[in-house]
Amino acid sequence: MNIMKNDADMLEEYDFTNCVRGKYASKYAEGTNVVVIDPDVAQYFSDHESVNEALRSLLPIMKRYSRKKNKQNA
Repeated sequence: MNIMKNDADMLEEYDFTNCVRGKYASKYAEGTNVVVIDPDVAQYFSDHESVNEALRSLLPIMKRYSRKKNKQNA
């Protein structure tokens, strides 16, 4: 493999001629939350909206459970 003359860490195969520097920098600066879902679970979700909808449907159950748990510890 040839190494680029101006940067020893970059291989010749890397082509950034059509790239835009910092294209996602502002979005990343706002904050990111990346969660990797196992393939067997991911097959049931078509996009991030369906994942969020499923998780939101669990929130009332989680809140109920945490209230019961807090009462038991009190």
